[in-house]
Amino acid sequence: MTSNDLILNVDDTEAARYAKTRVLQRAGFSVIEAASGAEALALAAAQRPALVLLDTKLPDISGFDVCAQLKQHPDTAMVLVLQTSASYVAKPDKVRALDIGADNYLFEPIEPEELVANVRALLRLGHAERALRDMNRRKDEFLAILAHELRNPLGPIRNAVELLRQLAPHAPPGEENARQMIIRQTDHMVRLVDDLLDVSRISQGKIALRLAPVELVELARAALESARTALERRGHTVTAVWPSGPMWVCGDGVRLAQIIGNLLNNAGKFTPPGGRVELEIVCEAGAVESMDSAVIRVTDNGIGIAPEQIDTIFQLFTQAGHAPDRVQDGLGIGLSLVRTLIGLHGGQVRARSGGVGCGSTFEVWLPLGAAPHVAPAASAPPQRAAARHVLVVDDSVDAAEMVASLLEFSGHHVTTAHNGADAIALAQEAPPDIVFLDIGLPDMSGMQAASAMRRLPALDGTRLVALSGYGQESDREKALAAGFDHHLTKPATLETLRAAIGELT
Repeated sequence: MTSNDLILNVDDTEAARYAKTRVLQRAGFSVIEAASGAEALALAAAQRPALVLLDTKLPDISGFDVCAQLKQHPDTAMVLVLQTSASYVAKPDKVRALDIGADNYLFEPIEPEELVANVRALLRLGHAERALRDMNRRKDEFLAILAHELRNPLGPIRNAVELLRQLAPHAPPGEENARQMIIRQTDHMVRLVDDLLDVSRISQGKIALRLAPVELVELARAALESARTALERRGHTVTAVWPSGPMWVCGDGVRLAQIIGNLLNNAGKFTPPGGRVELEIVCEAGAVESMDSAVIRVTDNGIGIAPEQIDTIFQLFTQAGHAPDRVQDGLGIGLSLVRTLIGLHGGQVRARSGGVGCGSTFEVWLPLGAAPHVAPAASAPPQRAAARHVLVVDDSVDAAEMVASLLEFSGHHVTTAHNGADAIALAQEAPPDIVFLDIGLPDMSGMQAASAMRRLPALDGTRLVALSGYGQESDREKALAAGFDHHLTKPATLETLRAAIGELT
């Protein structure tokens, strides 16, 4: 037994309650008692027992209602419930209790040995479930730290190449090809990190879509252009078929672009060099549940899918073979993310293939939406971005210098600091317009540094941007709560740095 094995015995009949308490105490359990539903709910919230032994017939509310309330409240949802009854002894009563959330249901009278055995069995399951939750929590923490540590070196690498391209835009073809290769590989690493974090977010139910009217044809055109370089590098012929007019859906534009990109990248990876990849966008009337749907269809003539693998191809960490000229790259995450994200959009996804060597087709259906009404905007003459005083704070000297060099190339006056105390002192001495502030600093967190800057009257007009390897939604929320005006995830490109300055000033 452990210190968590506290049992709450709930029964309004004193004799029955006493008997069950004595049986459990003799078996080595600590027991507290309640004689009503309200008392049981209060004790469960205050004492957090490992298990509630719950009679169905109580004087105020039924045991079924007590069980439902326990399971619905986040503080007691994981408390085990062993429901017992001498009145509700039919099979539908047991089914009702289990549907509500009870972990088991026993008909009275109950032999002492049977009661103790059921309690012990449920507690073993509870211990295993707590261990699994703790393991998942540690996994999520590890993935967040891994993403941060991987993004930190990727930022300076990518920004250094970007700076070389700005300084020498007309480099020889061989040199430019090498630069492009570095950018492609760093972007690939960032995508792998983002995919891993998406798996973690989905498992926790933390994926939140930002729904808005999305024009699917233009979005698909942009996604194809992003994937085209990788597809053509393998010698694939890339074609696209879509309607001449707009096609609107209600969705998250970033996630829909991710879906199309994952399907195109998947087709490119699993098609031998010189293959064909086609992206098609069509409208099909009554395609899903008699509703008109937008259909995204990606077809290739690659390695195909064996019939027995069609049903498992969308499972996490699953890959159906690989092209013969490649090692098995990727993590087997892309298609699983596609299925989950499409489900969140209220759509469906399906894979078809004639078998091994016969190519594959992936189809996505999304409900059609209405075009937004947009009022005509008054045109304004373009304005040249003014030079700003920028403070870049990062404990990585390489990262700080690369960001500073890119901003100086754009005409801004930049100073750097590598810890929180120096950043605060420099900001107070010469208040900057913008501070790009890393979250992980050696002497204090970026959150603490931001809070300290917000308390300085001289910095009332300074805008703070969190520049961090931690990029989950909760990290953004914490940054804004600490006083930041904006949050950027590393590696931040020259375009994103310029956009942040333009937006905030």
